[in-house]
Amino acid sequence: MVSSITIRNAGIEDSGLILRYIKELARFERAEQEVKACEQTIKASLFGPGSVTRALICEYDEKPIGFAIYFFNYSTWLAKQGLYLEDLYISPEFRGRGAGKALLTKLARIAVDSNCGRFEWSVLNWNQPAIDFYQSLGAKPQSDWVIYRLCGKALLELAQ
Repeated sequence: MVSSITIRNAGIEDSGLILRYIKELARFERAEQEVKACEQTIKASLFGPGSVTRALICEYDEKPIGFAIYFFNYSTWLAKQGLYLEDLYISPEFRGRGAGKALLTKLARIAVDSNCGRFEWSVLNWNQPAIDFYQSLGAKPQSDWVIYRLCGKALLELAQ
């Protein structure tokens, strides 16, 4: 039997699975304590009315092995939407089998089919295996931009 990788759109019934992958990814990124998501918040934020975020589930021989979460953003210079990959994760025991590339290929196809001008994501600067993988696909780092973030107390204070 030939093993196969398939990718499907996630549904609300995948909320627990998505949470599991979020926690696995957070552990890998050394930030597990920062995860505030629970199954209910995933159901509401990812699958609730008005959600602009989407998710894909990657399966190997019909067994879930990873996920990707993405949304569309906008480029003023291109006057086009772009696809932003928020998270991509493949369980460690299934890495090296083409699942990550299959997810990125699917996302690139979604971006092209949606007439996006860009497909972007971020990677931690210490994650050299991911950096090498992305560069092998032709992705280029954008070293001239620095990401800023407001959250928690600082966000609340600025909003007031």
